[in-house]
Amino acid sequence: MTVHLIKLCVGIDTVEELEAHRRQRSAEQTARNEPVQSVHVTRMSPKRAVELLDGGSLYWVIKRVIRCRQQIISLDEVVGEDGIKRCAIVMDPEIIRTAPAARRPFQGWRYLKIEDAPMDITAPAGGGENLPPELRSKLIEIGAW
Repeated sequence: MTVHLIKLCVGIDTVEELEAHRRQRSAEQTARNEPVQSVHVTRMSPKRAVELLDGGSLYWVIKRVIRCRQQIISLDEVVGEDGIKRCAIVMDPEIIRTAPAARRPFQGWRYLKIEDAPMDITAPAGGGENLPPELRSKLIEIGAW
C-alpha cells in the first residue's frame, strides 16, 4: 500500500520560490556535468521505503500549509562530509501543486496516508488566473472555489 512523506520546506515562502530554487540547483548540476536530480537529504531513512516507492510523494509544507508535492523516485544512502550515513530522497523534478492543507510545525518528516493527502490542482477552476496566489489558496482552502 502506498504511503507519502510530508516535510517542512524551511526557508521557502512560496511554491514559486521552491520552483526557482530547483531551477537554480538544476543549472548548477548541469554546469558541473552532473546528472540533474531533485534531491533532498535527510538524517534518517524511512522504514516504510517499500510503501514510499510504490507511488509515494514528498508533500512540501510551506508556511504551515501543504502546497505541493514531488513524486519519490528512489531512496539512496549517502555519506556526508562528516562520515555520517544519510538518506537522499530522489524526486521527480516536476513540482505538482496541491489543494492547501494546514499543518502544525514538526521536525523531520512524517508519513502521510494516501487518504489524507490533499488532491492535486491541475488547473485553476473557473477563472481567477490573475488572483494573487495567497488569495486563490485561501479561496480553495475554505471551499469557496
